[in-house]
Amino acid sequence: MDDDRKTRFEAVYQQTYEHILGYATRRCDSPEDAADVVAETFAIAWRRMDALPAGGEARLWLYGVARNVLANHRRGQARHRHRSVELDTDLADLYAHAPETSLELSAIARAFDELPEDDRELISLVAWEGLDRAQIATVLGCSRNAVRVRLHRARKRLSKALAAAGVTVNHLIMESA
Repeated sequence: MDDDRKTRFEAVYQQTYEHILGYATRRCDSPEDAADVVAETFAIAWRRMDALPAGGEARLWLYGVARNVLANHRRGQARHRHRSVELDTDLADLYAHAPETSLELSAIARAFDELPEDDRELISLVAWEGLDRAQIATVLGCSRNAVRVRLHRARKRLSKALAAAGVTVNHLIMESA
């Protein structure tokens, strides 16, 4: 059965690849994004071979999958842009009062760099990737509770390092997510 599955997938791939690539390319901002959409589309097709219709219907089914993958891709981009704007705003608010902003930013960078790698990863997943505890648990392969505890400790260590560097931080930013 595995050989039949592989043969069928290869045939569908050869028959539809250019169509799906064209579909994605016309709708994505970059060739890299289009390649990601196509790769994810065919990965889903492989996982769901039993649902893949026969003949010409396969191409239409793959268009539907590509459409959903593209929608997810766009939502992810929008979330990323939104988080980036929020972070920029938070940072601007946080440092608007400071006459020596570049000195504080250097101190923050040093404090962050001096954290253990696991702490930096946790804080980065929240601050830069915009992930919540459940998503971080999935990424790290642990429970949400473990993430909650580890994140609390990481934030505490970062707060302590920032305080030692003479940087005051808005605690709402340190406790979000």
